[in-house]
Amino acid sequence: MASTSPGYAITIRVDGPPSAQPVAEVTNAITAAGASITALDVVESSLEHVVIDVTCDAIDAEHAEAITEAIAQNPNLNVRKVSDRTFLLHLGGKIEIHSKVPLKTRDDLSRAYTPGVARISMAIAADPSDARRLTIKRNTVAVVTDGSAVLGLGNIGPAAALPVMEGKAALFKRFADVDAWPVCLDTQDVDEIVRTVQIIAPVYGGINLEDISAPRCFEVERRLRELLDIPVFHDDQHGTAIVVLAALKNALKLVDKTLEDAKIVMSGAGAAGTAIARLLVASGAGHIIGFDKDGLVNAHKEGDDPMRTWFVDNCNPADFDGDISAAMQGADVFIGVSAPNVLKESDVASMAAGSIIFALANPDPEIDPVIARKYAAVVATGRSDHPNQINNVLAFPGIFRGLLDGNITKIDDKMLVAAANAIANCVSSEQLNANFIVPSVFDARVVASVALAVKRSV
Repeated sequence: MASTSPGYAITIRVDGPPSAQPVAEVTNAITAAGASITALDVVESSLEHVVIDVTCDAIDAEHAEAITEAIAQNPNLNVRKVSDRTFLLHLGGKIEIHSKVPLKTRDDLSRAYTPGVARISMAIAADPSDARRLTIKRNTVAVVTDGSAVLGLGNIGPAAALPVMEGKAALFKRFADVDAWPVCLDTQDVDEIVRTVQIIAPVYGGINLEDISAPRCFEVERRLRELLDIPVFHDDQHGTAIVVLAALKNALKLVDKTLEDAKIVMSGAGAAGTAIARLLVASGAGHIIGFDKDGLVNAHKEGDDPMRTWFVDNCNPADFDGDISAAMQGADVFIGVSAPNVLKESDVASMAAGSIIFALANPDPEIDPVIARKYAAVVATGRSDHPNQINNVLAFPGIFRGLLDGNITKIDDKMLVAAANAIANCVSSEQLNANFIVPSVFDARVVASVALAVKRSV
C-alpha cells in the first residue's frame, strides 16, 4: 500500500547540457522511480548547461535516496544538491513568541515593564483570579509529554518528542488562536510528571497531555485533574475518541444503522482504544468486542490493568469467546487503533452488508484501505493520503477554545459527546458520502462549533 507523501518531499537540483534535453530526462527518471513530481523550475539556462530544480514526493527516506540515485545514473545529468523539504521546514523550530504590545518608546517600556508592571503584579497578588484577566494565562495551554509514546515512534524521549509538540502548538495557534507551548519532561516517573505539571500550572489556562505511554497516562491525567483548577485533556485518549465518534455517527447514517444496534469489533485496548470504547458506550453502543496484542479482552486472562478491567466490565455482553476473525463475521463496524495488518481480506469480506472499517493505525493501517473498500461501505484511516482521515486536529483546538473562553475547569463525557456531535454536524446531508464523513480540518466552522458545544455542555 505504498503511497508517496509530502512528508518525504525532496527538491533535487540537477544540471545537464541543453542538447540532452535535461528537463525531459529528469522527469522520465523520477516518474520511472515511482515518485510524484509536484514542481519543476528551470533556474538557469545557457548554451553550456540547464539547471533544474525539481520537487517530488517520495514514499519514504529510502525511496528518496533511490530517486536521487536513478537521476545520478543518467550520464547526461549531474545531481548538484538534494534538499529534504521536511527537514528544511523544521530548521530553527516551527513556533516563536511575538509581543502583543508596542515597545517603541520609554513610555511603552514603563507600562509594559518597570515600573508599571509592578502595579499589575500587586493586583494579582491581592486577587489571584486576576491572572486570567491580566496575563497570558487566559489563552495559554501547556502541551506536556515525557516522550514515551510518540506517534508511531514509541519511547524516543523528550528531545526527540519536541518537534511533534512544536507542531501541536502550531496547530493550536493556526486553528483556534490558542497560544500553546511544548513542555517536554526529562522523566517518565508518574510522581515527578504530576508534581512538575502542578508547579508550572499557574502560567497556563489548560494542560494538554500528549504521547505518554499507557497505563501511566491514565494515572497522570486522573491525579492532575484532582490537583489542578484548570482543565486537563489527554488528546491521545479523548481527542481520538471524539473524532472517531463523530465519524462513526455519520458513517452509520450512510448505511442506515444505529450505534445502539451495531456490532463493533475493536483492535487496540490501550489509551486510545479504551477512550474510544468508553465514549461509544456513553453514547449508547451496546455491542463492543475488544482485542489487544494478546487476543480477546476477557475476564479469563490474568492481570488487573485498569483498561482491561473496564473492557471486561462494559463490553462483550454476549460473552463471545473466539479470535478476531470469528468476531468479524457479521460485524457492522471495525475500529482499529493497534498495529498494521491485523485483519485479513477474508475478515472484511465476512462482515455484514453495509460494513464500516476505521483502520487507524499509522502509518500502516490494520488493513489496506484499497482492499477494505472492496467490501466495506465506508472506510476511514489515520492517513492524510486517503479519504476520511480521522484527525485529532478536528477536536482539540475547538475543545480548548471553548474551555478557555468559558473558564471551564473540568472535562466530562457529556462535553466530549457534545464536541463529537458538533464535528459530525459540520457535514451537511448534501455533503455526506462514503468519502466524506468528517469535515475538512481547514473548515473554519469546526473550531467555532466545537467551542460553542463545549461551553453549552456545562
